[in-house]
Amino acid sequence: RGPFSTHNGPFFHKATEDGFAQGFRVLPRHCNSRGIVHGGMLMTFADGLLATAVWRATGKVGLTVRMNSDFLSIARPGEWVEGTAEVTRAGRSLVFAEARVNAGTRLVLTASGVFKVMERHKA
Repeated sequence: RGPFSTHNGPFFHKATEDGFAQGFRVLPRHCNSRGIVHGGMLMTFADGLLATAVWRATGKVGLTVRMNSDFLSIARPGEWVEGTAEVTRAGRSLVFAEARVNAGTRLVLTASGVFKVMERHKA
């Protein structure tokens, strides 16, 4: 993972036959002044889910063009937050994906995104 994700994580990844899931344990540093997970943290997490779905479906890096999020519930310190995503449509250069993020049985956030796919840049 890149330095931004490393700094804001840790995020955990699990691949399954049907897809994948990613998760994180909510730490106090992930929270806002109200003691709930900061919306920016949830959006960062969802962006990673969407990009992972794009990578798994295309084998290419996806750069976020647009992302929409709906905040449906909250998550608190100590809770396990987990999500997954799937590609809903893939063209030659643009890929569309949707994600769901849960804290336990509560749906916390849904997100959709459009990604520009790129070949991996060689350093």
